[in-house]
Amino acid sequence: MDFIIDLLVSAGVILLLAYIMPNVHVKSFWTALWVAFLIGIFNATIGWLIGGVLNLVSFFLLEAIVSLIVTALMIKLVDVLVGNFKIDGFWPALVIAIATAAALAIVGWARGDNEAYALQQDVTHKTEQLKA
Repeated sequence: MDFIIDLLVSAGVILLLAYIMPNVHVKSFWTALWVAFLIGIFNATIGWLIGGVLNLVSFFLLEAIVSLIVTALMIKLVDVLVGNFKIDGFWPALVIAIATAAALAIVGWARGDNEAYALQQDVTHKTEQLKA
């Protein structure tokens, strides 16, 4: 279910930025949904390999920046593969990557996907049970 929500949010961000930015062209919501799906698949496969190599070069100090750059590269790859989706230049792809990451972070926060907090609460609850 989370994957579907993330796809819909990503497609909405892509469509919204297509209306705002003159360098981004998307034909319809279905095209934006297909683009979001392809970006997710490419980030999980090709992007993982490229990100791993670039993180080795940067000694994992710039992992978030490398992740955004790799996502922008995957957006440009999808631009080449999908006919109804066009991005003029690398900077609009980077803006889409940043906006999508921010939107997905907000949606994840709203869903309560903070695993560290959930783990801390679980440990606290078990400690209280042991004391009782």
